[in-house]
Amino acid sequence: MERTAVVVGGGIGGLAVAVALRARRWRVRVLERAPGVDEVGAGISLWPNAMRALRVIGLDELVRDVGVVESGGGVRDRDGRWLSRVDNAELVRRHGHPLVVSHRRDLVRVLADALPDGVVMPGCRVVDVHNGDRRVVVDYVAEHRGVEDSVEADVVIGADGVRSTVRGLCLPNAPEPRYTGHTAWRVVTDPLDEPLESAAVVWGRGARFGYTALPGNRVYCFAAASFDEPQGAVVGRPLDRFARWPDPIPRLLDAAPPTRVVQHDIYDLPPLRSFTQGRMALLGDAAHAMSPALGQGACQALEDAVVLADCLDHDPVPSALTRYDHRRRRRAQLVARRSARLSTVSHWSGPFGARTRDAVTRALPEFVTMASMARLLRWTPSRTWTETSQVPDA
Repeated sequence: MERTAVVVGGGIGGLAVAVALRARRWRVRVLERAPGVDEVGAGISLWPNAMRALRVIGLDELVRDVGVVESGGGVRDRDGRWLSRVDNAELVRRHGHPLVVSHRRDLVRVLADALPDGVVMPGCRVVDVHNGDRRVVVDYVAEHRGVEDSVEADVVIGADGVRSTVRGLCLPNAPEPRYTGHTAWRVVTDPLDEPLESAAVVWGRGARFGYTALPGNRVYCFAAASFDEPQGAVVGRPLDRFARWPDPIPRLLDAAPPTRVVQHDIYDLPPLRSFTQGRMALLGDAAHAMSPALGQGACQALEDAVVLADCLDHDPVPSALTRYDHRRRRRAQLVARRSARLSTVSHWSGPFGARTRDAVTRALPEFVTMASMARLLRWTPSRTWTETSQVPDA
């Protein structure tokens, strides 16, 4: 009997789980509210754990082709001095894959192109989920046609972001997203005359600014600052606050048209008691929205996708979702907590706290930094996906 799934949300996690399920011979429909699958945003960091997830669905090489293998990076202080550094060659030696940076739009295109025509249904807004014992029915409005319809399946997967409709319908008592106290800006520069020497995140007082290379001598810039309340839409030229930060930041800002700046208030999700309910499963930001400080949001969504597909391939839906929740919730929430802590520390605004933070970070040996990253990066899929990885599961 054909196994069927409805995925709500056509972002990175939703498309990845659709690809993974189709590899296990499931019939999948992806309901995407936007009129097309075209991820808004700028760059994205894909750490070795994410590249390992992409490998088992056969897309790691294609993603590397549309991205850049970062040679190295680290953290600098407000005066431009290095506090810590990470060598990508050492990441490869330890974890088997490099850190790859791509444009979000390019990653989404690789995932979408791996699905046959008709799998992704854009312009479909979900209005209800009937989560039954044997089947699940999803009611939606095809907004481009102005008609209501429904689809029935064995399982529904909520991959629809931090303000997930599926989570609200299936877990009505779940906690609401909360503003972290930080607002972020992202932008991709025009091509530079000279390539970027290395990537970095610069810690200031109450703010941070990061940059990393993209294909075509472009640079992805990301910044954040602390505020008491959400800031809403872009007003003025918010990145001007970084104009006197250390090189190459002023040069990058000169190459970054203000009209391209994307602003978003950062929300995270308090820990859920479960990622599943009945025949519903959550993944990505719908399950564990987190601060971007560790660059692990999309990486965790990719992990979710391959683990969920693996669980569904080996057990009936109810027990498969129980196993998925067991395998994913503890890890994803651990990553979210670590990301929140790093975000708080990187935004310390008091002079004593900032100086102490910088001094302690500078004093840490490189092997301590690499060891602290190992728990995040050593994750590997189940051996039912692949027998090639020798990295132990986290």
